[in-house]
Amino acid sequence: MYVQRPIAILDSGVGGLTVVREVMRQLPREKVIYFGDTARTPYGPRPAEEVVRFTREIVTYLMQYNPKMIIIACNTATAVALEEIRSVVDVPVIGVINPGARAAINSTKSGVVGIIGTVGTVRSRAYEQALKRLNPNIHVASLACPLFVPLVEQGNFHSPETFHIVEDSLTPLKEIPLDTLILGCTHYPFLSESIGRAVGPGVQLISSDNETAREMSTILQETGKLASQAELPVHRFFCSGDPALFKSIAQQWLGKQIELTPVVWQIPQIGNH
Repeated sequence: MYVQRPIAILDSGVGGLTVVREVMRQLPREKVIYFGDTARTPYGPRPAEEVVRFTREIVTYLMQYNPKMIIIACNTATAVALEEIRSVVDVPVIGVINPGARAAINSTKSGVVGIIGTVGTVRSRAYEQALKRLNPNIHVASLACPLFVPLVEQGNFHSPETFHIVEDSLTPLKEIPLDTLILGCTHYPFLSESIGRAVGPGVQLISSDNETAREMSTILQETGKLASQAELPVHRFFCSGDPALFKSIAQQWLGKQIELTPVVWQIPQIGNH
């Protein structure tokens, strides 16, 4: 019988909890080990080699739990570190960019897709390349929104100030006739209410969390590694920064899933802060 092994999910902070929530919803029997690098967030403005180093450190830390799969639930890290991580571990590693691009291609009717993300993700052009591979005729408009991640990491999702920052940041997209907008950072779904108001009801927001969880499910099914035990798993959550703030945001976002499932909160020492 297959022994239960966890799925390791990592992010620069709390953003990857959007993927965790989808994994818990779609595959409630799967055990999750999550690491949020809240002490070093945001990754977006950092040099690519630094993001690669941080990602490798976290993966090394998570490998002690013998995961059956790793999800890099950070768009910046996916853009610059995915292939590197795949080359150093012997389990499947998936990122969040290709699933998000596929969902956007399926959504758009006009062929005009917007992407908002961190400076690092936008600079990498990883989403643009993923979209063009799927449809060379797609028109892509990219915009870096560096103020969004700090808002989310502070737990500031719904204030009037947040809406004004979001609206101001998205002004350059107002003149572009897009019908689909990729939230190209896993932190951004926390702000989807403000983003939706700012871009208007005619624009479909695409978050990669749903598609990423679906891709994970497909891989586990194909490799015969879906969890099958009767009892609910115990999830583990780690962060490198303020544990109280991280726990508060996680409980707020994961809500019912955390109430239903036993959770262990641990704060590791990793890297140099």
